[in-house]
Amino acid sequence: MDEFFASGHAVDVVLAVVALEFLWLAFRHGRAVDAALMLLPAAFILLGLRAALTGAPWYWVAIPLTLAFPAHLADLVRRMRR
Repeated sequence: MDEFFASGHAVDVVLAVVALEFLWLAFRHGRAVDAALMLLPAAFILLGLRAALTGAPWYWVAIPLTLAFPAHLADLVRRMRR
């Protein structure tokens, strides 16, 4: 189990579930942009987690975590305009 997490495969499983959730939301509601904006911050955070678990350099952890914030703001702005 240690190797499963240390290799980043646990995050890969969660990312696959997020991708399935995107497909389900996009097809059920017909709003792919809304679904993408809602799930993108989580995907960025998961990518940062995967980089941290696998021992990647600090910037591979920082970049996706930094990108999660504007993605989150874009989702909030889109929701407030509706």
